[in-house]
Amino acid sequence: MKEAVFGKKEEGKNYKARYGAYIVIHRQDKKEVILVQAPNGAFFLPGGEIEKEETHAETITREMLEELGFSVQIGAYLGEAKEYFYSSHRDTYFEHPGYFYVADQWEKISDPTEKTNQLYWVTPDDAMLLLKRGSHRWALQKWMKHNYL
Repeated sequence: MKEAVFGKKEEGKNYKARYGAYIVIHRQDKKEVILVQAPNGAFFLPGGEIEKEETHAETITREMLEELGFSVQIGAYLGEAKEYFYSSHRDTYFEHPGYFYVADQWEKISDPTEKTNQLYWVTPDDAMLLLKRGSHRWALQKWMKHNYL
C-alpha cells in the first residue's frame, strides 16, 4: 500500500521528526465529529505528539484528557500519513508521521486540562473544509468512506 504523504519536503532544510497519534470521535449517528481549534485558529483532529516511549493508545488516552476531558475506547486503525510542514510558531520544519484511529466509544469525564483550545462538533463535510493538515483530512475521508456514507 502506497504511503500517504502531504506537503513538500524542501531541499536543504533540516526537518525534525514529530510523531503523532490522532482519533476521529463522532456522535449523532456519525453526523458530527469533534475538532480541536488551537489558539492560532487552526483546526485539527483530537490527538497530538507522541511523548517519550508512549504507545499510540497511551498518547491518545493522555491527549483526550488534556484536550477534551474524554475517556475513549480506541477502535479501528485508519492508517499512517506523513506530513511535511513549517511551523512559524516554532520556527521549525517538521516531518510528521501521524497515526490515525477511530473511537468506538467515548465519555466526557472531566473538563479538559488544557484551557487554550476551543472544541467544535461539526459535520464531517464541514470538518473536511476546516481541518488544516492534509493528513487529518485524509484520515477523516478514509473514515467517511468506510463508516459514514
